[in-house]
Amino acid sequence: MENDNLQLTSSEIGTLWGEYVNGTMTEIVNRYMISILEDESIKKVFEIAIETWEKQKKQIVAFIVDEGFPVPIGFTESDLINKGAERLFSDSFCLNYLHIMTIHGLLGHTTALSVSVRKDLREFYNSCDNDAKSMYDLTIELLLKKGKFQRDPYFYPDENPKFISTKDFTDGFFGKGRLLSATEIISISLNIKKSITAKTLAIGFSQVAESKEIRTFFEEVRKKADENIQALASILHKENLPVPMSWESEVTTSQDSPFSDKLMMYHMGFLGQAAQVYYGTGLAGAMRTDLAVVYEKTILKTLTLTKSWFDIMVENKWLEQPPLAPNRDELAQDK
Repeated sequence: MENDNLQLTSSEIGTLWGEYVNGTMTEIVNRYMISILEDESIKKVFEIAIETWEKQKKQIVAFIVDEGFPVPIGFTESDLINKGAERLFSDSFCLNYLHIMTIHGLLGHTTALSVSVRKDLREFYNSCDNDAKSMYDLTIELLLKKGKFQRDPYFYPDENPKFISTKDFTDGFFGKGRLLSATEIISISLNIKKSITAKTLAIGFSQVAESKEIRTFFEEVRKKADENIQALASILHKENLPVPMSWESEVTTSQDSPFSDKLMMYHMGFLGQAAQVYYGTGLAGAMRTDLAVVYEKTILKTLTLTKSWFDIMVENKWLEQPPLAPNRDELAQDK
């Protein structure tokens, strides 16, 4: 049997479904941002991002249709409810947003590739990964050029490699403890940057959402994101290390919503679910007890928010159902 003729597995269909829904959400946000951008160099990067997604979207639809599955509704132009809305975010934040979402895309494409068997699907996700890498380079270079990218802390090299020689290496609460390792900084810095982006979006969304219940939810997201930022930042402060800069001041005072409440709610859920992955990675790599405790508390807080998010999405019939496994009991009873 030709490799490309293999029936797609549930995992492969699941990744395509998720890529489509998340991609259409990001597309609507990108289309809004490109409409308000004044900086031509940033606008050009967004144009490339939109063109890249259009190419990927056509291939995803083809894969799904060829397998006989319905194409998800996802998000459409109807979710960009006010194209002429007063701008909500600055040019600088828009560029940072694209950078952070590109990081999420890199993780998503890699995960999708890792569960793909069919050659044509593997080739597709390889191309998506290459596109994301190119976009990562473009956003990094432009952020650096504009002085808007804060690099992670610098460490100074020892003369020789060293081995851990005491069990106190894990001590973060008692005794002298020890300084943060370079491997721990990876997750701390990235999680702070992603939480800052989530907080900034929550501030903007809370100003413009139509529903009072949803505005309240976004305010809770902002509060929890700030708590997470402060908890991780305090660890860096103790080590006299710099904390990534905030973007909250890049939100305007506009109360004119460009997006549907459905899109903004889904976006917050997407960021919350992605955050759980990154917090889990940070927890797994934390060898200091105080850092592990921070990650554990952060994960629990995010889970609580996710439950509230799910309830609101279901109540409003905004949560699209992914393909489900066949119910064998019902099939047997209906025979």
